[in-house]
Amino acid sequence: MTVTCLTFNPFAENTYLLHDETKECVVVDPGCYDAAEKATLQKFISDNGLKVVKLLNTHCHIDHVLGNKFVADTYGVGLEMHEADLPTLRAIPAYAPSYGFVNYEEQLPAAFLIENDTVTFGNTELKVIFAPGHAPGHVVFYDEQGKHLIGGDVLFHQSIGRTDLPGGDFDTLISSIKTKLFVLPEDVTVYPGHGPSTTIGFEKKNNPFLR
Repeated sequence: MTVTCLTFNPFAENTYLLHDETKECVVVDPGCYDAAEKATLQKFISDNGLKVVKLLNTHCHIDHVLGNKFVADTYGVGLEMHEADLPTLRAIPAYAPSYGFVNYEEQLPAAFLIENDTVTFGNTELKVIFAPGHAPGHVVFYDEQGKHLIGGDVLFHQSIGRTDLPGGDFDTLISSIKTKLFVLPEDVTVYPGHGPSTTIGFEKKNNPFLR
């Protein structure tokens, strides 16, 4: 599996395109909002001959879902997410204008993911791991064969997700990291929702929140 990162919107959110040799592609957390960002996403997909077959959300804070409807409508795919984050998603229209996103369009889920589900595309399998704390329905996607973890806002390079938003809880987040992520091999690459990638081993040794 190849992981491509495109960074969008004022929150510098990492949108991930996961694709393999079959050219099937999964879009995770599309943060593209304006026309230029949508065009950038579309151009990469077109230039590389990719076929979008799935749309996934790790969680549903506004910066991770701005492009949901665009991707769903453009490529004919349904949104898949954890049901516990549905209230997080449904709250967005009320506050989006105050963040400057006056043209936000809501995309509701077509299916819900649960712990230990397997998401398949092409020759790739992703395991769904439930990792709440930053958001009530936060999940991460683990490619065991390639040792890739699409981690959303759980674990960052020498940092962790914030827990002061509605539904966040610091103790729950720390537990999720220690019991769900830190049990993975140390050479697993973590692709977070913001900032650079890191590894499980590096964060075990160097993350100041987890020593």
